[in-house]
Amino acid sequence: MAPEENGEAARLLRSFERRFLAARALRSFPWQSLEEKLRDSSGSELLLNILQKTVKHPLCVKHPPSVKYARGFLSELIRKHEAVHTEPLDELYEALAEVLTAEEPTQCHRSYLLPSGDSVTLSESTAIVSHGTTGLVTWNAALYLAEWALENPAAFTHRTVLELGSGAGLTGLAICKTCRPRAYIFSDCHSRVLEQLQGNVLLNGLSLEPSVTAPAQHPAFKTPDTENPRVMVARLDWDVVTAPQLAAFWPDIVIAADVLYCPETILSLVGVLQKLSACQKDQQAPDAYVAFTIRNPETCQLFTTELGRAGILWEELPRHDQKLFPYEEHSEMAILKLTL
Repeated sequence: MAPEENGEAARLLRSFERRFLAARALRSFPWQSLEEKLRDSSGSELLLNILQKTVKHPLCVKHPPSVKYARGFLSELIRKHEAVHTEPLDELYEALAEVLTAEEPTQCHRSYLLPSGDSVTLSESTAIVSHGTTGLVTWNAALYLAEWALENPAAFTHRTVLELGSGAGLTGLAICKTCRPRAYIFSDCHSRVLEQLQGNVLLNGLSLEPSVTAPAQHPAFKTPDTENPRVMVARLDWDVVTAPQLAAFWPDIVIAADVLYCPETILSLVGVLQKLSACQKDQQAPDAYVAFTIRNPETCQLFTTELGRAGILWEELPRHDQKLFPYEEHSEMAILKLTL
């Protein structure tokens, strides 16, 4: 095989691997490129390699996606093979047979490969919106903010990070594994989300600090650890939390992703950002970054208008080119840097 063909095959494998591990929509896979490759090749090596990089991947074996998802993927892979080759490929049918006999759990997994060679694995609800909250799954802006963080690790290194509306925890776990923060506080207000957050922190090999009323008084949050950050999961209701309670976290930087989904939430978010502006550390308010998917321009306009009314300056960061994670290709996303 020519070097350029080897390169194309490697890129195709990488694309299938990243999308499958992250359980992205099957329509987003490069099926057409696969068909073209299969027509140009008489062997089954490519399909066997895809099988090893997806269903048989060590991460997938240890932390599998939903049974329905794996079944749909293998069925499509078999269709592509049968459309080009007459000889059946036993390994594909054996893999499908295994999936067909498996039971569907209430939780499934997504894994995201990091540039360092490490990965972040999340346990998520099989329902998109379950138990009255959207926080049980990973949304696109969380991936986008995580990419920005990995490109700008200095913004987090040896600093205390407070994340608002952490959801399943993707952004924070990626930061904890690659950006060497001093401490990281995941937060949310829904009990099921908090329970899942704690599970995902432990699933990724991080230790949890005990939940304390004033973490700044906890010695662990003042002692830097160059190896692992101090990690805490906190219940934070934006409407009732007070400025002194927020100040107790001693945040150097505040982040949030995909939290602009209704006017009520926007007003609550701006309110908590106002309270955070009073959290002076060395006579300086924390840096703040908010990432979101632009679904409705009016919602984004409401957010920037309310920021103006609250006296919070903002600027949109330039779009970053490096795409480390597989999210929706045509999603329009933005990150605002706020001056509290």
